[in-house]
Amino acid sequence: MSGTEGDAIAEPGAEHTHGAAWRTIMLVVMALLGLSVLVGLIFTLSGANRQRDEAQQRERHSYEVMILARTLAGTIADAEAALGRYVISGDRALGGRYAERWQVAGAQIAKLRRDTADNPEQAGPIAQLADAYDARGAELDLIALSTRYKKNTQALGLYYRAGTSPRLARITALLNEISRREHVLLDQRTTSAMAAVAHSNDVAKVLTVFGLFIVIGSIVLGWVMVQALGFEAIAQAETAAERERAEDLQAAVAAATAELRTQEAQLRQIQKMEAIGQLTGGIAHDFNNMLAVVLGGLELARRQIALDPAAASRHIDSATEGAKRAAELTRRLLAFSREDALHTEPVEPGALVAGMSDLLDRTLGDAVTVTVRDAGSGWHTRIDKHQLENVILNLAVNARDAMDGRGQLTITTAGTALSHGAVGACPAGEYVSIAVSDTGSGMTPEVMERVFEPFFTTKPVGKGTGLGLSQVFSFVRQAEGEVALRSAPGEGTTVTLYLPRHTGDTAPVATPLSLSADVAPAALDILVVEDDPRVLAATMGALEELGHRAVACGDPLAAPALLAANQATTLVISDVLMPGQTGPEMVAGLLLRRPDVAVLFVTGFAGEACEAEFGGHVVLRKPFTIAGLEAAIHEAVATRGVTEGHIAAE
Repeated sequence: MSGTEGDAIAEPGAEHTHGAAWRTIMLVVMALLGLSVLVGLIFTLSGANRQRDEAQQRERHSYEVMILARTLAGTIADAEAALGRYVISGDRALGGRYAERWQVAGAQIAKLRRDTADNPEQAGPIAQLADAYDARGAELDLIALSTRYKKNTQALGLYYRAGTSPRLARITALLNEISRREHVLLDQRTTSAMAAVAHSNDVAKVLTVFGLFIVIGSIVLGWVMVQALGFEAIAQAETAAERERAEDLQAAVAAATAELRTQEAQLRQIQKMEAIGQLTGGIAHDFNNMLAVVLGGLELARRQIALDPAAASRHIDSATEGAKRAAELTRRLLAFSREDALHTEPVEPGALVAGMSDLLDRTLGDAVTVTVRDAGSGWHTRIDKHQLENVILNLAVNARDAMDGRGQLTITTAGTALSHGAVGACPAGEYVSIAVSDTGSGMTPEVMERVFEPFFTTKPVGKGTGLGLSQVFSFVRQAEGEVALRSAPGEGTTVTLYLPRHTGDTAPVATPLSLSADVAPAALDILVVEDDPRVLAATMGALEELGHRAVACGDPLAAPALLAANQATTLVISDVLMPGQTGPEMVAGLLLRRPDVAVLFVTGFAGEACEAEFGGHVVLRKPFTIAGLEAAIHEAVATRGVTEGHIAAE
């Protein structure tokens, strides 16, 4: 074999070796490119995750600032409410509550300043908020100081003027402005973060496509090498790693979603606080309207009493009507808050509704036809009779308004047995039902969801307070019953009350007390204990008008000495909530010295004492008329006589 032939034979092997080397180089290059793309993709995804985490952190921070601003508003409102109760009651525990909550509000302002240090635009409003807080604190501290030194009249005057102070409105406006600016900053941060994440996603998509091309080229050029090196196993490992990273990313998205839901719940709580503010404003609006009627009528009567007594009398009647409306609103609020105690007795709903027929006819007018159906089989429920009458009248008036004053109203009473959960939260048992149905316009589902909310009304401004149906709901729940509502647009409305059946003894027929001259003489010697000088003067005038001899006492601690100096005293009329000593505490001490004295408590707040603290004595609710005072005096004296006779018999 010649050398030339050997060279010719060796060349194919050299070409094979050269091709293998080239393929190896290309495979390495492809691998390096693929690794570069993978590293770039990992860094891009990491950057996107980091940006998302930073965005979530900034969003949480902004939400915390807005929630802190709303919490600060609630703390200030709580402090001022505690101060109001302190002014009324003189209880130093409430004064301490006011001071503690006001200090908490100051700490919250400091925290708000720290939390918004990253936003220079908030520095100005927060500095103004701190100044307004200090100014408001000076106003309230003067009120608290006046109350501490028992300058009650001065404290009340300052408190009422502080309620309309521009500083309070300034604090509210600044808190709203701080929340608004933080919300704007939140929107800017969210938009910026979303743009950055979107850019990172676009880059990741491009790198992914480029990487796919590189992988395909690597497979085509290095098929043999892939088999030799077991590239499939490596590819499977990388796929598993990518799948794990995708699962981590999905878990992070789920965590972010849960966090956003939590923030949404906090925002709902803020909205509830705003609803409470709206409710308070509604109460103030209604009372201001009624007080305008009272003050305007009295002012006009003062001007015309000498020139035109008849006109002056009409203005006084108008003022009296306004005062009665204010007293009715107060009674509804107490019933709604469950502070107004129920005076329960066995009641047959069918007989009660039948007895209201004349009242319903006069109230609803001739254009409304009232039909009463009784299928109650004589069943009774134990309830406050007068409040139940008010509830039925409330429902009838609402039905009349829904029918525009003309239509058919049906009131059906019945007895029924309910299984557990058949109607609302009613437990299983027997119930009496009262259904009030009308042929009015009906309600949409949206209205039905809110119909029992306080101060929610579909009536025009000035046509209702929005307390009627909320009072119905509160009354029935207080009686451990339930309310069912059925309505549809154009098909009328039916409101059904379910009240637990009473199977005990029915109420005995009441017999009026016989007021003999010995029990209720024409003129009595009466000791009147009342810390408010205006109420004391009015009560003394009413007693003199009734022909009684009254002795005024403005301090409960001075009552024992006055009673000892006036041995002919037959009756003690006492307020309940007074500074230094409550009415029941004072009366308990007086009865140890004079057990023969009759007692009449006069109060305007049902929550001041429970029935046991009144000791079975007669209670007269403020505001009262002269006729009501006279009846309460007779009842107190007669009750004293009955009690003494009972003790003597034993």
